[in-house]
Amino acid sequence: MMNRISKLVLIFSAMFIIVACGKSYTPEQKAYIAKIKKERAEKNEWFKTSPESPFNYKEKVAFHDLNYFEVDPDFIFKSKLFEYPQKDSIVIYGTKGEARPTIRYGYVKFNKNGKNYKLNVYKSKGRSGEFYYSIWFTDKTTNKESYGVGRYIDFEKKDDPNYIYIIDFNLAYNPYCAYSHDYSCAIPSKEDYLDLKVTAGEKKFHE
Repeated sequence: MMNRISKLVLIFSAMFIIVACGKSYTPEQKAYIAKIKKERAEKNEWFKTSPESPFNYKEKVAFHDLNYFEVDPDFIFKSKLFEYPQKDSIVIYGTKGEARPTIRYGYVKFNKNGKNYKLNVYKSKGRSGEFYYSIWFTDKTTNKESYGVGRYIDFEKKDDPNYIYIIDFNLAYNPYCAYSHDYSCAIPSKEDYLDLKVTAGEKKFHE
């Protein structure tokens, strides 16, 4: 009888811990999570069917649904763009070894669990001559749960120096070289490492 009671106590204790550890979300957060899940489903469909996707554009690559961490509103941050007084021209390298000149333009910053972090913003010139801005990073999940080269976050620079940007790691994605060897992608430098487990955004595609 006592053994049975002890087992029941252990079962109910485990259930309590599971419930207590579960996150509760506001209606706004729930709507955001649903939106991101919808966008991920749409991206899956595009990658699977579009002739322009990295799975169909050159050599055909076997497709399965992209892998993601659970959507986590706690990985959304806000920051101004802090421009470097001296915007150094540097060279980064692609995964096929090619040199890619770029400009270390500025950075955004955020606080997670009481610790401050920053992410560089790079300015590069596209093939058609237009400039674009990029964020790329590695973290404690890199080459474990997430892609070994690193992940990217899109960044659209605004003219307003006081503009507040949304830095959403749920939108962190793999470059095309994560799916196919036909592509080359920029390799984040040591400066772009976050001493943090970014358990948000896209995971590895190939296990």
